Amino acid sequence: MRELIDSKLRLAVVLIILVFITGVIGFHFLYDYTWIDALYMTIITISTVGYGEVQPMGTYGKLFTSVFIITGLFIFGFGLSTITEYVLNKNNIGNLKRNKMKKRIDSFKDHIIVCGYGQNGKEAVQKLLDYRKNFVIIDDNEEVFQGIDDDRLIYIVGNATEDEVLISAGVERASTLICALPRDADNLFIVLSARQLKKDLKIISRATEENSYKKLKLAGADNVIMPDRIGGSHMASLVVVPDLVEFLDNLSVSGEHDSINVEQIPFTKVCSDGIEKTIAETDIRRKTGCSIIGYKSPSGTYVVNPEPSLKLEKESKLIMIGRPEQIESLKKYYSV
Repeated sequence: MRELIDSKLRLAVVLIILVFITGVIGFHFLYDYTWIDALYMTIITISTVGYGEVQPMGTYGKLFTSVFIITGLFIFGFGLSTITEYVLNKNNIGNLKRNKMKKRIDSFKDHIIVCGYGQNGKEAVQKLLDYRKNFVIIDDNEEVFQGIDDDRLIYIVGNATEDEVLISAGVERASTLICALPRDADNLFIVLSARQLKKDLKIISRATEENSYKKLKLAGADNVIMPDRIGGSHMASLVVVPDLVEFLDNLSVSGEHDSINVEQIPFTKVCSDGIEKTIAETDIRRKTGCSIIGYKSPSGTYVVNPEPSLKLEKESKLIMIGRPEQIESLKKYYSV
């Protein structure tokens, strides 16, 4: 539909230009008008304002003008209707898309809000798509969303430092906020605002400067990520322990959902009856083929390679590793 309207608009513009050129050339050569007079006669003839001719016309002149008036009226009528249709459809398409997104955002609960759709924001969004999470992107630059046809990408054009924009993204119902703006000051302001709007919101922020790390933590960020530091550490690790780094890289999501090798599973899924059990009693390895490589206690303490005798506490989480098919079996068995 949009392509049809665009082609009609181009045709209308071309026809209007041709009418003007035909009129100016016709009046200039048929009646020996100056170019200015020919342009003037073309305009008053097409617009049918009723002004008199620059000079009297003969029979052929009247025939040319009559045909020119009829042709011009039809073409200008077509052009005006096409331009009007284009403007209305452009506005309607934009409004329909915004309304559709608003309805989807209003239906979200425990979703993720990503502030900033730059390089880091896009990487975060891709990861969320891989894990099939609901999310809302906020960016004040409308151009970054141009050409997006993926219905899974829900976004708001606005300044994430404003409370109204965060509220419209459903911050009060969200589970997590990711601040991925390039300026630390903007991320700091968003963290402060978001923490005031929802006390238990998990906030993850990007930081560029070393001195911004503590400020963001004090402002209420649960995690502060410094991409430059991670990048440098990663490159150094490739020199020191290249095989280990390559192995760990292969465990990450690389764009395909079935390439996941690591997964976390909460206590409520492992012990659906609410009764605390030991790792051995859960028998996860036999049921799914996945191995437990980490345990996070309710207080946030991590235990690497926990013993089978470790008792799982409520609000705890297990970190699992396995081949893609084993991870898929884990998700199906525990409905993750």
